Amino acid sequence: MSDIIRPYGDTTGDGMIQVSFTLPVPHDKRAEGAALQLADKMGIRPALLVHAKPIGPDFTFFVVYGSVNHLVDLRDVHVMERDYPLLPAKDVNAAIKRQLRRPLVVVGACIGTDAHTVGIDAILNIKGFAGEKGLEYYSEITVVNLGAQVLVPELVERARAEQADAVLVSQVVTQRDAHLTNTQEMSAAFREAYPAGTAPLLVVGGPRFDEAAAGELGVDRVFGKGTTPGEVASYLVHAISQRHARPQAPTRTRTAAEEPAR
Repeated sequence: MSDIIRPYGDTTGDGMIQVSFTLPVPHDKRAEGAALQLADKMGIRPALLVHAKPIGPDFTFFVVYGSVNHLVDLRDVHVMERDYPLLPAKDVNAAIKRQLRRPLVVVGACIGTDAHTVGIDAILNIKGFAGEKGLEYYSEITVVNLGAQVLVPELVERARAEQADAVLVSQVVTQRDAHLTNTQEMSAAFREAYPAGTAPLLVVGGPRFDEAAAGELGVDRVFGKGTTPGEVASYLVHAISQRHARPQAPTRTRTAAEEPAR
């Protein structure tokens, strides 16, 4: 297979794509002309307007179909690869028993004004997602699901009270990059509330996150759309193992000069 590819529509390599967008104009012939002009400026030539629908009196939704000349070089595509093995539930439980000798405590929530609990519930609730049971199903994981619209100070306080090993946050509301602002606020609050190196694992997920942006956001892991409970459980085991494997700072013996006077 070639590393240079083009979009596929009717025949291989024809460059056909379909895009949808909304313009802040009432639906009429002028609006349709504006949509085709935008498509042309995007490099879609020739552009065919296949759908136009008014959204209230002042907006119109469009679907445009056409060909582009742009190519994609797969050698220049960089993605966040999974760097840990996927484990069945019994292996996750066994690893937690072996490493912690107690249940792993997970606190989950939707923070800020986000009231969309579908994502966090798919990971935490026993019913799970995509045919996989949620973290409540795992015998060695204790789940505390705080639900929606949780303020960051409340999340930190509850995580401390539960002695959480990991904090899972779902962010679906993304207007004006609220998911990024909320996540950075959360990570800063945990850094302030815990001594260095003792904060729980901070994991965020949602459809608009860049999985490679964990460092920028101040969290340990970012999960995108379609993440399953098994992936999260396997990551938690991997991350806990990595933490336990870190060498402890050696204790230094005081010299005679540093000994307190008797």
